[in-house]
Parts: sequence; C-alpha cells; structure tokens
Amino acid sequence: MDEVLATVSPSVIRRYFGVGVLAALGLILIYVVFARPPDSFVLQAFMLGLGGLVLWGADKMRRASAVTLILTRETLADSEGRLLARVEDIVSVDRSFLAFKPSNGFLVRLRSRQPRAWVPGLWWRFGRRIGVGGVTSARETRFMAEILTALVVERSMG
Repeated sequence: MDEVLATVSPSVIRRYFGVGVLAALGLILIYVVFARPPDSFVLQAFMLGLGGLVLWGADKMRRASAVTLILTRETLADSEGRLLARVEDIVSVDRSFLAFKPSNGFLVRLRSRQPRAWVPGLWWRFGRRIGVGGVTSARETRFMAEILTALVVERSMG
C-alpha cells in the first residue's frame, strides 16, 4: 500500500452541529405543519415533504461524514475505498477566497470529467471539479491542499 501523505477527517463538533442543524430544521418544518397548519393543502404537503427531505439529508450527512479522506502519491480516496481522483489527473488545487469550494476546504480541477458524486459535509465531485471540505478541520484541509499542490508542481517539473 502507498504511503499516506495526508488525511482529512470530519471534526466531531462540526459534524454534530451540521447534522443537528439539519435535523432541527426538518423537525421544525414538520412540527409547523401539525401545530399551525397553513390553509393551503399544497403548502402543507410541500412543507411536510421538505421536512422529510431535510431529515433524510441529515441522516445521509451523519452516515457519510464518518469517513476519512486519504491522500497518497497516487490517489485521493476515502477510507471506504471510493476513489475521488488520481493525482496524475489533477491539474490544479485552489484554496482562494473566491473559489467555489466547501467551507474550510479547497477545489481540485481535473484533466477529464468524472462521474458526479456527493458525500455531504465532506466532498463533492461535479464534472472536472472536486470540492473537499465542509465539516472538516481547516488545518487538515489546508495541509492536504498544500501537499496536493506540491505533488502537482513536482509532476509538472518532470
């Protein structure tokens, strides 16, 4: 197995806070439908459905954010074995303020399009971009971004 250069794990406090806020929002939406139902049946159904969807998202985030991201010289993957990207396919790493990236995270640009994927609170992949961050520690994601940047520069120099 390749040497692990960096790991990113969800911060326990941020993870619980994120899941808690989503769960509270879902429960409040459902509570309002029963405690003070809107006059419109369509609005009641919408709020009930949205509350259920938000609760589903909270549970998905709870289960999904239990993994760790692992960077080796060859790959960026998670602890369940899902491959985010091969290091050789990475064009650049962007941590700038204006980058469309998750909170406390970074954006990776790839050479080729990849299938869409989303692990709430940890990472997403859309086309040629991967966003890493969310409920993660800023220190860990900054370190991983710096190592990835160094690997990309090292590869480009020969």
